[in-house]
Parts: sequence; C-alpha cells; structure tokens
Amino acid sequence: MRQRFQPDRRRFLRGTGIALALPHLETFATATPTGPRNRFAGFYMPDGVPMPLAEDPAYADWAWFPIGKGKEFRFTKCLDPLEPLRDEVTIISGMSHSSCRNIHGHRNADQFLTAAPTGDHEEYVNSISLDQQMAFHIGEQTRYSSLVISTDGGTGTPRGAHTMSFDRNGRAIPAEHRPKQIFDMLFVRGSGNAARKLALADSALDDLLEDARSLRRSLSASDRGSLDEYLQSVRDAELKVEKARRWADIPLPKVDVSHLNLDITPDDPQNYLRTMFELIYLAFRTDVTRIATYQIGRENGIGKSDYLARAVGFNLTHQLSHETAKPDGWKNFGTYCRFLTQEFGRLVQRLKDTPEPAGDGNMLDNTVLLFGSASSAFHLSRNYPLILAGGRAMGYRHGQYLNFAGEKAHRGAWDGRTEPWQKEARQDDLPLANLFVTMLQRFGIATERFADSTGGLDVV
Repeated sequence: MRQRFQPDRRRFLRGTGIALALPHLETFATATPTGPRNRFAGFYMPDGVPMPLAEDPAYADWAWFPIGKGKEFRFTKCLDPLEPLRDEVTIISGMSHSSCRNIHGHRNADQFLTAAPTGDHEEYVNSISLDQQMAFHIGEQTRYSSLVISTDGGTGTPRGAHTMSFDRNGRAIPAEHRPKQIFDMLFVRGSGNAARKLALADSALDDLLEDARSLRRSLSASDRGSLDEYLQSVRDAELKVEKARRWADIPLPKVDVSHLNLDITPDDPQNYLRTMFELIYLAFRTDVTRIATYQIGRENGIGKSDYLARAVGFNLTHQLSHETAKPDGWKNFGTYCRFLTQEFGRLVQRLKDTPEPAGDGNMLDNTVLLFGSASSAFHLSRNYPLILAGGRAMGYRHGQYLNFAGEKAHRGAWDGRTEPWQKEARQDDLPLANLFVTMLQRFGIATERFADSTGGLDVV
C-alpha cells in the first residue's frame, strides 16, 4: 500500500511557525541609502461609492467621480479634500479586472491588486499581487520587504479578504491590525538573543528539508505537489533567515511617536485611521520598507471595519451603500467617502511636506499611492473608483481626471430589483492591469505584462 504524506504534526507546525515568525525575530532598521527610493502604497475601501444619476439633485455634490474630464474637472464633495493636492493626483474611471466584471462586488477585494480570476463559487485560485511583485524586485534593499496591514487583521476568507497582499503562489499574506504590534515590529528590538534564534531557525529548516527529501520518494503525485508547495514556504523562510542575519547588527531607527496612541482601536475610527496612515509614513521615512498595503475595510459589512462610519456620525459603513434611495442617502454615503478621502489626503500631504531623505525633492515625488475599490455602483464590479497620487520622480503626470467610462457608466440608487452587476455592461472597461504594467515599469522592473493586461497606460 502506498504511503501517504503524513509528516510529524509537531514538526510541520513548527516549520509553519518559523515561516510566519521569522519577520519578527529581530525588528530591522535601515541601511544607509545609496540611491533613489521608489515606494508604493496601496489602499482598499469596500462597498463601492456614490453613483447618483446625473439628473439627481445629489449628483453635483455627492457623485464620487469628478464633474468634467481631462484637466478641466471639478471635485465633488466626496473628493474635495484633495483640492489642495489637485496637481498631485489623477482620478480614474472606466478600468477594472476583466475576470470579475460579472461577479457580485463584495466578492472581489481579493483580486484588486492581483487581477486573478478568483471566481464566484468555483474553486478559488489567486495569484501574486502588485505590491508583492514590486517587493520581489526591491524588497532586499530594506529590512522588511513589505508592510501588510488592515483594519480587521489576518487573511479573512476566500472572496472575503482582510488583506490586499498575496504571495507568488496566490496565498493570502496575513495583515496586522494592531498599531502597537506594527510599531514594535518595525522599530522596537526584540528582547531575545537574535543570533541564537537565527541558529535555531537554521537548524529547524535543515531538519525539515532533510525529512522532505527522504519522504518525497514515497509520495503520490498529488502529495508531491502539496509537499513542493510547502517546501517553497520553507525556502522562503530560509531567505528570511539569511536576510535577518544581514540586518541583525544594523541599529534601529529612532522615531518620535509621542503624538500617537498606539493602543488605539477602530472604536475610535478617525484616530485609528490616522495612526495606521502615520505608521506607513514612518516606515517609508525611515526606509524600513518601501512597499505597503492597507485594506481599510472588508467587503459586505463584516468585521470591525464596518464601524468606521462612526467617525462621521453613522452606525455601520456597509449599510450606507444600501440606503441611498432614502432622503439624504447619497449625502450620507458621500460623507463617509469624504472622510476616507480626507484621511488619505492627509497622508499624501504629509509625504509632500517631508524632504526626500535620500535625495532631492520631497517624499511624495518618489512614492506612488493607489487608492480605490473593486466596485463602483451598487455591487458593480466595473468602473473601479481609483485615485493615483505621487511619483513625479518616476514620471507620473497628474492634475487630471481620466474618464474612460464616458457617460454610459451605471448610476442610480438600487430600486430593490435587478442590481447593476446583473445588467449588461454599457461600455468596455480598460484592464486595470494595464496601469499595473506601467507602475511596474516605472519602478524599474522590466515587464510587458501583468495578469490580463493588454499593454501599458502611458497617460499617467
């Protein structure tokens, strides 16, 4: 009888624990910068955005997308906190991922940065996210390859992600949600003996690999695939051990966080968001990492993130998107979106006001930020609402509204009948992956494709 893959459970879990714990062996600081620091931060907001009809009195004030196009546009109240940053941002409509355009919008956060066909009810498959593709190429230059955070923390579930980041095998990377833990990971040296921990990690990984080599010969084909996938995580852990060894003796950066309450929770939503944005800023300023993602909320009103609307006087965030047909419904939903825009704009301004530590200009010149959602109108997985900011030193041009959707985009409050995602598309969106190709290229990564891309997007 063929022996099945049944490794010792304690050893398997120990190996898994090593792979997860290694980034926390010894918090790492920055080395002396030797050139320009290209940075990326991605942000995800759930539940879509206000899309009132053009003839609706709320349209002029509370439609999320600007009025006009090109350089001639006007922010509505949803985005007007960005007015002082007008020349630093580009608003984009009419882009989405082709593989998910006919799927309910609450199932698509997983593929916002991957463009993978994550599907509706079929077998779930994802792929590497944009941030991790960047981290794969530049992550060795910093102590942490990337910073992955979210309001709800962890990974969530397939099609119900709590994280924007996925590794090269399409596995969700757990997000941290506690500001104190994020700060300690980045800036506080652990109390244990780093050298001893690294030696123990090396020994444990060697044991795992030796066991795997002897085990593989007796496995079925499907079990070999499972083992190979696990071994990839072991090899990734080896790389983390080696990286930890290189950084172990480099001093940690000193940062002043007297202005932050690191024990804050989403129960104080405005200050919580500001703290999370500030931690990204501090990580970039000290060059602990150059890649970050922050999933502001989970789709479908699940988790702590649904309480963020309490910052502007409402109870639950997701509920606002369902009540736009009620009096002041668009205004209420738009007021919450304006709050998110305001906090995002605060980070953009903070980067712009900070001189570039490694060169000329300011930090925003070398930092590109993507803020958006995988749905627009009620549960519609098309016409993603997108804000691109920063990156002038990488060649980005701003001060424009790129309206690829035209006037045919679905709008209007849900009437209780057919939802926008169930209707035939009124226009063909451009692949959002085209923007991702351009972003990768401007990071200095030689590529012509990402997921379902058909080219680049050279108008930004």
